[in-house]
Amino acid sequence: MFAELFSPEQITILTQIILIDLVLAGDNAIIIGMVASKFPTEQRKKIIFWGIGGAVILRIILTLLTAYLLQITGLRLIGGLLLLYIVYKLYTDVIRGSTNEENVKVDNSNFLKAIWTILLADFTMSLDNVLGVAGAAGDHYALLVFGLILSIILMATAATLISNWIKKYKWIAWAGLIAILVVAIELIYTDIKILFL
Repeated sequence: MFAELFSPEQITILTQIILIDLVLAGDNAIIIGMVASKFPTEQRKKIIFWGIGGAVILRIILTLLTAYLLQITGLRLIGGLLLLYIVYKLYTDVIRGSTNEENVKVDNSNFLKAIWTILLADFTMSLDNVLGVAGAAGDHYALLVFGLILSIILMATAATLISNWIKKYKWIAWAGLIAILVVAIELIYTDIKILFL
């Protein structure tokens, strides 16, 4: 059991999951922080609490759903193509530095609208993280759960720190990008092999 847990395949998957989480998990908390910053101090804590709570629930639901859907032939191909698009977006936003995070439109007239803005952002940004982690984990469900827990911890505690690391050390972004690219190619190849070969 112990030897099986640390097989070369599992260590490779674990490394991919950690790299994917490092590069993708920070986005949610940055958006939550940006939305919260537009509100008075007494409302900020509530917005951060509900924003992170919503992100955690969304991430759990999306992880379970994605893990199930990636078992279906044909959907891995779609998942792989989506990940290729995410790789392109990561390259343009993080590595080339053309991110426009500061331009997020926030309606600060209403607390509920702020939570809704965060949940919408959480949904789109959780999807890329969950797809990457579920694609890398495959049928290794213990590693999938580890990836989910790690992404939640990173999002809730270390998002700003990770964001600064990625800006300072480009190799982290490149390593994450390559890990996602490998997962995308594996997903696409698995379905092409089943469907056409």
